[in-house]
Amino acid sequence: MSDMVNNPPHYTAGKVECIDAIDAATTGLTGSEAYCTGAALKYLWRWKRKNGLEDLKKAQWYINRLIQEQEDAT
Repeated sequence: MSDMVNNPPHYTAGKVECIDAIDAATTGLTGSEAYCTGAALKYLWRWKRKNGLEDLKKAQWYINRLIQEQEDAT
């Protein structure tokens, strides 16, 4: 039986755990930039193993928000 709290299979596929990839990808980011980047990565990481198209759309939502924030800042 899988440990759905500490090692859910949709986050532990492959040699790198999702949380470790998010930590690396968000180094140097803060606030909303870090959150949106991490959330998008999370949904992209698990989409095929968990919620399919729904997770892809969630990732897209966070990416669009991040893009909008960057455009608003310029």
